[in-house]
Amino acid sequence: MSPADLTPFQLLQKTANCFERLGVPYRVVGSMASMAYSEARFTNDIDFLVDLQESHIAELDQEFPSPDFYLSTTAVAEAIRTRHQFNIIHVPSGLKLDIIQRKETPFSQLDISLGQRLSNPGFYDAWFGSPENIILMKLRYYQEGGSEKHLRDIASILLIQKDAIDRDYLTQWAETLGVTTEWKLVLQRIHEAAP
Repeated sequence: MSPADLTPFQLLQKTANCFERLGVPYRVVGSMASMAYSEARFTNDIDFLVDLQESHIAELDQEFPSPDFYLSTTAVAEAIRTRHQFNIIHVPSGLKLDIIQRKETPFSQLDISLGQRLSNPGFYDAWFGSPENIILMKLRYYQEGGSEKHLRDIASILLIQKDAIDRDYLTQWAETLGVTTEWKLVLQRIHEAAP
């Protein structure tokens, strides 16, 4: 299959394979991770939490070459320096990779160290953020922007994963991250929706 024909899952796998080959710690996070733990929905964005070094920039540039991909090595270097993020765009499809550089915080370090290797034959075989940390990040996104999709994603993960979720961990980190109100709102909604 040519680079012009990539599907979201193929782009996810290509990127995961690249990071593994380069020895870059990574986790698939965001909407793709939410879908892996709950229900499928459409997304054009694929989010990766990473710990890139400047020594990786040239090889990353080779892995995602123009004209099929847009990648600014200047933006990559800046993201590494400031612990921020940069994008890689698959030009033919418009699919976008959000590459989020790990921050120097206890939660961010925990976020990239925890996770699960998930395999869905024909779609992906990669490291994903833990469901608990995906929930915590979505609580923060909801707090920042108020988008109901984050609460729906969280509720879906909780309902599908059920006893696999460490709720004590969630309660502890929700307090640490300042999203206890949002966490209680999700739990209240799930309780109200229960038969």
